[in-house]
Amino acid sequence: MWTDVQGCEKTPRLVDNFHIKPLMSARLGIIESMSHVLVAVAWPYANGPRHIGHVAGFGVPSDVYARYERMAGNDVLMVSGTDEHGTPILVQADAEGVTAQELSNRYNRVISKDLCDLGLSYDLFTRTTTKNHEHVVQDMFTQCLKNGYIYKGTQMVAISPSTGRTLPDRYIEGTCPICGYDGARGDQCDNCGNELDPIDLKNPVSKINGETPRFEETEHFFLDLPALAEANLAWLKSREGWRTNVINFSIGLFNEVKPRAITRDIDWGIPVPVDGWIDNPNKKLYVWFDAVIGYLSASIEWARRSGDDDAWRKWWNDPEALSYYFMGKDNITFHSQIWPSEMLGYNGAGDKSGQPGDLGALNLPTEVVSSEFLSMEGRKFSSSRGIVIYVKDILARYQVDAVRYYISVAGPETSDSDFTWEQFVRHNNDELVSGWGNLVNRVASLLHKNFGEIPAVSEGQFTDRERDLLATTQAGFETVGTLIHNHRQKAGLNEAMRLAGEVNKYISDMEPWKIKDDPERLGVVLYTAAQAVMDINVLLAPYLPHSAQKVWETLGGTGTFSPLPHIEEVTDLDDPDFSYPIITGTYTLGENVHPWQREPLVAGTAIAKPTPIFAKIPVEAVQEELERFQAELDARKAKEKARFEAEKAKLEEK
Repeated sequence: MWTDVQGCEKTPRLVDNFHIKPLMSARLGIIESMSHVLVAVAWPYANGPRHIGHVAGFGVPSDVYARYERMAGNDVLMVSGTDEHGTPILVQADAEGVTAQELSNRYNRVISKDLCDLGLSYDLFTRTTTKNHEHVVQDMFTQCLKNGYIYKGTQMVAISPSTGRTLPDRYIEGTCPICGYDGARGDQCDNCGNELDPIDLKNPVSKINGETPRFEETEHFFLDLPALAEANLAWLKSREGWRTNVINFSIGLFNEVKPRAITRDIDWGIPVPVDGWIDNPNKKLYVWFDAVIGYLSASIEWARRSGDDDAWRKWWNDPEALSYYFMGKDNITFHSQIWPSEMLGYNGAGDKSGQPGDLGALNLPTEVVSSEFLSMEGRKFSSSRGIVIYVKDILARYQVDAVRYYISVAGPETSDSDFTWEQFVRHNNDELVSGWGNLVNRVASLLHKNFGEIPAVSEGQFTDRERDLLATTQAGFETVGTLIHNHRQKAGLNEAMRLAGEVNKYISDMEPWKIKDDPERLGVVLYTAAQAVMDINVLLAPYLPHSAQKVWETLGGTGTFSPLPHIEEVTDLDDPDFSYPIITGTYTLGENVHPWQREPLVAGTAIAKPTPIFAKIPVEAVQEELERFQAELDARKAKEKARFEAEKAKLEEK
C-alpha cells in the first residue's frame, strides 16, 4: 500500500522494515531484554497549522524520548495523527466555504509537513477520518455497551439559535457556578479545575458568534464514568514517578464524577453502531470519545501496513509493555480519566465487570507526561488573535535544531515558560554556535590540519587528565540517559552541554595549537578531544537529530547515525478511493553505529576540512521578528475590525 514517496525538505528517504533490532545497552555494556515502549503523542486538531506552543508540549518532548529509548535498545512504537471530527471543524469549514472533509484534508497535509520537517520520528502519523479508525472506535463502543459501561439517556444540550447546530462544550463560556470565575468553559473551569456541563454555566454565550445558546433535551449515549471511577482511581494511585502536578490534578478529577455524553446531534463524526442510530445522519459519536482511541487505531493501522496484522498487540496486550502519553496540561483529563475509563470499560474492569472484546485486555498508560504552557513574549499563544509563531514560519528562517534546542532547554517541562526572540537568539548563538558547534569545528579543524585523520594512540600515552575527561563523558551515558528516561529532558540536555564545556576547557588548557614539536602528544590530545566530542554527540542526538548526523560525518562516520522521518502518500486500507499522507520512517541505525554508548574512534579514519554545523543569528533578528509580529497583529486587528463593521451594517439593514 505504500506509494509515492515524498521526503521532508532536506530529509533523506530511509528504507528498511519497521522493526527495531535489539541494541547494545550503553549503561551495562551487554544485551539487555528489550522492552516494548509505546510513545503516544497528542493528536493535533486539524483546524490550522501548528505553532511553537503546540509542539513544545507534545512534539519535541515525545520525539526526544522516543529517540533515546530506541538508542537504549527498546522496541519503540510512536504514533499519532490529526484529530478531525467535532463541531469546531464544521464551524471553520462553514466559514471558509468548504466541506469538513476538505478542511481536514488540507490541514492534515499542512500539519504532517510541519511535524515531519521538525524531525518528529513517528512510526505512523495518520488521521481519524480513516475507515480503520472508524472500525476500532465502533469496536470499543460496542464492547463498552455490551459490558454495561455505556447507556442511553437524555441530556440538555446547547443549540445555536441561528444555525440549529449543537455547540461544542468548549465553545461556550460563562461564569463558573462553583468558584465564580468569569471565563469558564462548558466542559471545565480552568480556574478551579472542576468539570462542567454547558447548562451549569451562568450567563452562557457562544464563542463562535456571541449569541446566547438555547438548551434542548435530546437522547444520547453516555459513558458511565461513576461505574469506572473506583477502578480508574485505584490505577492512578498505583502510579509512581509521575510529575506532581499531573498526578495531583488527575486524582482531583475524581472528587465528583458524572456520566458524560459520548454522542452529539451533529452530521460530522463516526456513526453510532446501534440499530436505529447507525444510519442517522444527525447522530454521531463525539470527538472527545473517538480521538483518544486513535492511539490504538493508529497502532493497528501501523501493524496492518507492516504486514503483520497482530504486531500492535506487543504494545497493547503484553502487561510488561510500557506506554507514555505526551501532551499539554489542558489534555490531562482526557488521558488520565476519559481514555483509561474507556479501556477499563472495554476490558470489563469496572463495577459492572464484563469481558474484553476481540482486541484483548488493553494496557492502561504507564505515565501521562504532561507539559505546562508556553507563552510568547509574555502573552498566551492564540492563533485566532494572531499571537502565534507557526512551525513552518520559524523553520523557514532558522535551523530546525536551533528550534528544537530552544524548546528543549527553555520549554514548559514542569512550569509555564515564555518564548522570547531575545532568548531564542541567545541560546542559539551562545550555546549551540559558540559552545557546541565551535567545539566540533575546532577539534575537526585541528585534526584535519595536523593529521588529516584520526591519529593512532595507545593507552599508555594517556595522562590522568585524558583518563579523567574520557571517564567524565563516559559517565554521561548513564546520567543523561536516566534523566531522559525519567522525563527530565531539560536536565539531560543541560548535563550534555556541561560536558561539552568540560571538553572546551580541556582544549583551552592543553593548547594543542602550541604543541609543535611533539606530534605524539598532539595526537593524544586531539584523539581525546575527538572521542569526547563523539560521546557528547551521542548524548545530544535525541535532541538534535539533524546536526547529530552532520557531527558524525565531520568526525569520519559513515552511514545513518541519526535517522529522520519522511512523508509517504498511502491509500486507506479499507477505502481505495481515499488517500492521504503519513509520517513514517525506519529508525534503525547503520551497521557500524552502536547506540547509546561510546563510539570508539578508528585510527586512520579520514577527517576532511569541516564546515560550520550551526549558523549564528544576527542580533538584529530580534527586532525584526518583533516588528514582523506587531505588523501581523495590526493587520489582523484591522481585518477583524472591518469584518465586525460589515456584520454590524448587515444587522442594521435588517
